Amino acid sequence: MKVLMFGWEFPPHNSGGLGVACKGIVDTLCSRGADVTFVLPKKVPIGSASKNVVFADKTMNSVNTKEVDVLLMPYVTSESYKEHLYEDIIEGNVKKRKRKENRSAQYAGTLIGEVYRYGELAGDVADETEHDVIHAHDWLSFEAGIAAKEASGKPLVAHIHATEFDRSGEKVNQDIYDIERRGMHLADKVVSVSNFTKNILIERYGVPESKITVVHNGINDQDYADALEESPASVVSGLKEHGYKIVLFVGRITFQKGPDYFVKMAAKVRKYEPNTFFVVCGSGDMEKQMIREVASARMSDRFIFAGFLRGEALNTVYRAADMYIMPSVSEPFGLTPLEAMIQDTPVLISHQAGVSEVVNHALKANFWDVDEMTNKVVSVLRNPSLQQCLRASGRIEVTGIDWNSAGEKILGIYRSLAR
Repeated sequence: MKVLMFGWEFPPHNSGGLGVACKGIVDTLCSRGADVTFVLPKKVPIGSASKNVVFADKTMNSVNTKEVDVLLMPYVTSESYKEHLYEDIIEGNVKKRKRKENRSAQYAGTLIGEVYRYGELAGDVADETEHDVIHAHDWLSFEAGIAAKEASGKPLVAHIHATEFDRSGEKVNQDIYDIERRGMHLADKVVSVSNFTKNILIERYGVPESKITVVHNGINDQDYADALEESPASVVSGLKEHGYKIVLFVGRITFQKGPDYFVKMAAKVRKYEPNTFFVVCGSGDMEKQMIREVASARMSDRFIFAGFLRGEALNTVYRAADMYIMPSVSEPFGLTPLEAMIQDTPVLISHQAGVSEVVNHALKANFWDVDEMTNKVVSVLRNPSLQQCLRASGRIEVTGIDWNSAGEKILGIYRSLAR
């Protein structure tokens, strides 16, 4: 089976869970004999970072990679996209915006423009690449997937990892919504990462239920086998040594992830467990707001903003935490709880997360129910036996939630479409 797959990030150069999911899917497909060509927009800065990206390791030697020269970046907003095209200059006492010289003729002026430009180039890729099926991940890649289908006539799979309603609530960007809807309706099959997301696709996008297949994400426990032997380090281990409890938040600091509810919960937990530190790993458009809310609640001395972490640095924090919280407002799946559980960390997740469909040995609450979250966090912090039970049971459960099942389902979709 020859697969032409379009995405916009891939480890080790990823900014979130989508890249991790793409790697998990591709690894599994390749291990089952699929021949995958993974197409990516060129990384920024052009001509340097993209040349150093390594997409294929020893477990993925059947993956080919292609770079397409566009300026897409994961999780970028239209406003932040403009920052890559323009620079501030001072003329006299007046601050002006000037288009950066080396990009004046190469790129479109908007993020949406880049999405369509990616699509224009994708047709040539499809002409040059032998394939049986096309697979496109999320809206930034949908126009590319559609163009490839038009060029080759091969069937298209649209993989939905998140929707505009997850990212923006009810204040959706109409252009993004239109691209999402167009991609799903022109696709021959739609893959949803959860039943939670499947319902959104049916109700908000009008996708026929018969067209959607739910394929839950997974985790590769071998990626963490060596890490489990390590001990927490640096500031975090220092806190543990001095008897402090650690409650952890990992993810983009955006509306979707519920960082404001994490702060409200932290304020209540501190009243019962004052020797608790709250560690935030991530960055995003709500980061400054979150910091202001922490300061307003007079908890600056109990919060650590660690920034975006990956690899062993992130694993260290997971292992040090007494509890991991994911209070997402709308989470199609959510890989971070699985990452926490594989590191023996108790987990509390919102009912509004797709991952809640596949894990049983995790505590759950509605994202808005701050009191319920507080009760459960305090119970874990005060009860070592409960904490140990969640650690042990969660670790056993998560080892069974791997990418094998996802890969088999996706291969089944490919085969049905190829026939």
